[in-house]
Amino acid sequence: MSSPAAPTLPTPSGLPRGVLIMVGLAAITVTVAGVRAVSDILAPVLLAVVLSIASAPIRSGLAARGVPRWVGTVVSILAVYVVLVLLTVSLVVAAARFASLVPEYQDELSELLAVVTSRLADLGVGSAQAQAVVESFDLGRLAGLVTGVLASLASLATDLAFVVTLVLFLSLDAGAFGRHLAQVRTNRPAIVEALESFASGTRTYLLVSTGFGLVVAVIDTVLLYLLGIPGALLWGLLAFITNYIPNIGFVLGLVPPAVLALLEGGPGLMLAVIVSYSVVNVVIQSVIQPKMVGDAVGLSASVTFLSLVVWSWILGPLGAVLAVPLSLLVRAVFVDVDPATRWIGGLIGSRPGD
Repeated sequence: MSSPAAPTLPTPSGLPRGVLIMVGLAAITVTVAGVRAVSDILAPVLLAVVLSIASAPIRSGLAARGVPRWVGTVVSILAVYVVLVLLTVSLVVAAARFASLVPEYQDELSELLAVVTSRLADLGVGSAQAQAVVESFDLGRLAGLVTGVLASLASLATDLAFVVTLVLFLSLDAGAFGRHLAQVRTNRPAIVEALESFASGTRTYLLVSTGFGLVVAVIDTVLLYLLGIPGALLWGLLAFITNYIPNIGFVLGLVPPAVLALLEGGPGLMLAVIVSYSVVNVVIQSVIQPKMVGDAVGLSASVTFLSLVVWSWILGPLGAVLAVPLSLLVRAVFVDVDPATRWIGGLIGSRPGD
């Protein structure tokens, strides 16, 4: 005779745990839907917040050296503006350069397609089918597709005035916000510690990503130059920018030089570019960097990758760039602030220093 099932124990709120889980999932669904609905506004706001956090050490470092606080604020704001302009201009120039280079190889593409048609015929593919395959290779369409992807990454250019203005106000309010946190620390130490952990983790992530991005950019530029790919320096700069997209950013940076290699030297040169990029970028960006980022900010490699997918779906291209900082913010707000939920942190990655 089977023993009776154990009764469902109520939670401290008096409701069964299953009901609380369902209510929590429903709340998450509604929240995510709301965030997606306002993503066009929220994504630039979050970018401005991350940039303000990144520039905070400039202001505090100058203040520690006796520089007036207002001077440090102005310098930090100008630093953010310079970074924004450089990144935006670089993406726009990369898109324009690729769009202008590709049509110049129309003759080379015609010869390549003729070879493809001949090979398809040797494999028994009918002339009509082979012609349909050949006609599907349209340089104008390809250039438009890649340009559109790069332009979507540079979408912050359309919101640049909004981001710049918001960074200005956030930087001006930073001093008062810091003093308020110092006052709150006595009564709400967990909240202050969680927010400080988020800010510190965000700066660490940006620092580590920037360092690895520089290494990848230099190596890619040298490789492309040695292989004779046009615009090697520009594609190296693009590799540096796309490095801020975890795990798969190098794929976006690979497309333009790989296509140009195909048109410049044929499949062999394209394969050489793909293999070179894969050896360098996969090892550094997809193996070493995620491990070091995870150890530095307390997120496992799998959570980092999932955060990229989730935040890209919620916020669009900027969500991919801000995936790790936003995941750190969610952990700070929903996990670190409550001692009763901190055990969840062990499931998403060990905290730095553990």
